[in-house]
Amino acid sequence: MTLVLQDRTLKALSLILSYPKKELQQAMPEIGGVLSAERRLTAAARRALRPLLDELQTRDIYDLEEQYVMLFDRSRALSLNLFEHVHGESRDRGGAMVSLVETYREKGFEPATSELPDHLPVLLEFLSTRPADEAREILADAAHIFEVLNTRLVRRESPYGAVFAALFQLAGAAADKEVVAELLDQPDIAADDLEALDEVWEESEVRFGPDPNAGCPQVRDMLAQMDLPINPAPRAAAE
Repeated sequence: MTLVLQDRTLKALSLILSYPKKELQQAMPEIGGVLSAERRLTAAARRALRPLLDELQTRDIYDLEEQYVMLFDRSRALSLNLFEHVHGESRDRGGAMVSLVETYREKGFEPATSELPDHLPVLLEFLSTRPADEAREILADAAHIFEVLNTRLVRRESPYGAVFAALFQLAGAAADKEVVAELLDQPDIAADDLEALDEVWEESEVRFGPDPNAGCPQVRDMLAQMDLPINPAPRAAAE
């Protein structure tokens, strides 16, 4: 089955949240054009994306790789594996991952990556092939995570925050304030504080996030399948 791209904006956001490569830099003019033309985003949201788009296109690739690893691979608080923020160290992770892969395959989607199924760029690529209503519902169920990641990245003065602000707009849903507050109350440790990071990764099971019995059943069932391994190895920065 050949999947048809239905949402170029979600595909573009998937790409700029992926690990930086030369191919990404070469594609930035086209990606920037897609995002600058997206009228579901406010003018302010489109402007806010520009610093990241410019940085991804012009900055040294090795600096981009190092920045990406320090932000997203070294900190649970900024994990792009979405259900690190929901399930934490769930014992159900293995079966959940298998179920999510089966969900993708049932829809004819085969991720061309070694990343985990709940990795946000993978999910966004999948959603870019789905009908608009379905994609928006699933984004809405993760709105609280987008809000939290945007807040944490803004605190770090990272231009990546604008991506999560854009996703929040595309979700078209209000984030549960109590859930957001609970998530923001979790440890948010600097990537260069290795001792503190080790302590966080060694913590026992953590469970927090939205009520699993709330929301659209189709979306809830899909999101409930996502989790991540106990201790994924950080991606090594390019030498």
